[in-house]
Amino acid sequence: MSSEDFSASRASTQDSFVHLHVHTEYSMLDGAARVGDLVQEVARQEMPAIAMTDHGNVFGAFDFYKQATKAGVKPIIGIEAYVAPESRFDKKRVQWADGGEDDVSGGGAYTHMTILAENNVGLANLYKLSSLASLEGYYYKPRMDRELISRHADGLIATTGCPGGEIQTRLRMGNYKEALRAASDYRDIFGANNFFLELMDHQIEIETRVKDDLLKLAKELKLPLLATNDLHYTRHEDAAAHAALLCVQSGSTLADPKRFKFDNDEFYLKTPAQMRELFKDIPESCDNTLLIAERCNVTLRENENLLPAFGVPEGETEDSWLRKESVRGLLEKMGDKATEEYRTRLQYELDVMAKMGFPGYFLVVADLVGHAKKVGIRVGPGRGSAAGSLVAYSLGITGLDPIEHGLLFERFLNPERISMPDIDLDFDDRHRDEVIDYARSKYGSDHVAHICTFNKTGARQSIRDAARALGYDFAGGDVVAKLVPPPVLGISKNLSECMEVEEFKQLYDKDSDAKTIVDTAFGLEGLVRQTGIHAAGIVISRDALTEYLPIMRKGVDNPIITQWDMGRVEQCGLLKIDFLGLRNLGVIDSCIKLVHKRKGELIDVDKIPLDDAKTYDELCKGNCAGVFQLESSGMRQLMMQLQPRNVEDIMALISLYRPGPMGS
Repeated sequence: MSSEDFSASRASTQDSFVHLHVHTEYSMLDGAARVGDLVQEVARQEMPAIAMTDHGNVFGAFDFYKQATKAGVKPIIGIEAYVAPESRFDKKRVQWADGGEDDVSGGGAYTHMTILAENNVGLANLYKLSSLASLEGYYYKPRMDRELISRHADGLIATTGCPGGEIQTRLRMGNYKEALRAASDYRDIFGANNFFLELMDHQIEIETRVKDDLLKLAKELKLPLLATNDLHYTRHEDAAAHAALLCVQSGSTLADPKRFKFDNDEFYLKTPAQMRELFKDIPESCDNTLLIAERCNVTLRENENLLPAFGVPEGETEDSWLRKESVRGLLEKMGDKATEEYRTRLQYELDVMAKMGFPGYFLVVADLVGHAKKVGIRVGPGRGSAAGSLVAYSLGITGLDPIEHGLLFERFLNPERISMPDIDLDFDDRHRDEVIDYARSKYGSDHVAHICTFNKTGARQSIRDAARALGYDFAGGDVVAKLVPPPVLGISKNLSECMEVEEFKQLYDKDSDAKTIVDTAFGLEGLVRQTGIHAAGIVISRDALTEYLPIMRKGVDNPIITQWDMGRVEQCGLLKIDFLGLRNLGVIDSCIKLVHKRKGELIDVDKIPLDDAKTYDELCKGNCAGVFQLESSGMRQLMMQLQPRNVEDIMALISLYRPGPMGS
């Protein structure tokens, strides 16, 4: 289809527009558009859809999809890809012929390209492209190349991108022939209907100097045109906060004339009328945003059962095998003490697990725990709601008899509210990675990954960042930051809540510098600052992870991690298990080995009585350093006040010493 075919405008589209080049907060330290705020503003302006095209990642895809859908706005999921000038495996800068330093995109290491998922096939390919760009092509940035793009082009719509794109870069160098060849290559890869020449108009020289050549390319190759605005913040007035954010990224100040900055304050969510006025001489470039929006229809996987398949003996199903293993385990543990009460409870739990589709989950977890014990890795007895499961006890996942201790199974799995089970596995911290390696070997390295976390800028950090960007010395920002109240049970106040703190509000009202810092900090607070790795979370999938979500690696020697955080991983139905490494278990293991070496006596920790009076005497004195969950100053004080004399008392204290109960 030619550009003329694409430009057939209709009356219903002449007053509308869709932004298809958008950087949210997930373009970390570069995008200042908060997802929720952005989609609400799109809805207010009655635009039918909006895209997310963050730099080199699809971190925010699930969050964006959910919030946009809730706001009645069609979500279009994409990426502003980094593309290697040659092979993604070549870790080098390419010298562009005749290019001045200011003309060369990415310093010769990469160019840009905007890619959008048209359908679910395209969404899966987008995940693969983003993942492999990180795993195989990382050099300054996660980079794809033409070979990779060609292999995963189905279901994707692409554009020439921003001024940092390959075609625009070659045009700025005056090399029209090479630009033509590159555009022709990408047209062949994506198809003439799926490759657009992207136009931007912020009234800056880097854009205007290639406009005529882009229009010439469109005619020569019969490629459609697309108008975008390279959105980096939601409202015009957010430009100041975005400028401060760029200073945080580059470690500079707003007063520095050489700082990294945008050329003007036009990179916001412009209205359809504003965009159509900018491109009134090329109306089809605006019409095409609506045509693309109509074509882009994806659905994210939610609440599916994507648990890995567990290998069971021939003739068995996961359900039948779980039942046999559970009965066997219960009889091994209890023998004749397995009364009718135990057998009835076991069958009830197994029926609930079968109904909810979770037999495989328990077989996987039991296998991991069983392997650890088999190779001599100490495993914790279990904690949390999982301790209420007799099946977990029978399989050796937990070490507590739930009937003996009056623990409720429904706190763990409620047949009225289907949600993925959550079992925390505690391993000797010296050997935790060995258990994860076992999971990789059993299920495949491309089926197992650590889980990403997103670190957001809190009130105190945003104040310090704002002060630095504004050029204040450390002490200037520190005076204000120290007035942010400390967290209470792990919960921190945000800036709005700080304004209700008398001392903080007084400084804000009376000190103009403090007011300037805090006002700037409001624009930085809550933005995603960086990614991290969840301390315990591991995901194990049925098929290769990239069938369900994007993954990445932060450095060659670091583990593979998901591009989505724990909540999003669980929402799409993947198995998330917390592999916790506890130093306490290592200490216990070392003590047992020392006693055995010196005394010849082998202690079985699981058989130590729970009614030893001397132990409770020490606990009541607060002598619990190194005791898991009892060693914090708050817990020690609570123990001395309430004087626990049995394990039930200890259980009650641990349950009470949490943010919810303590806040009440």
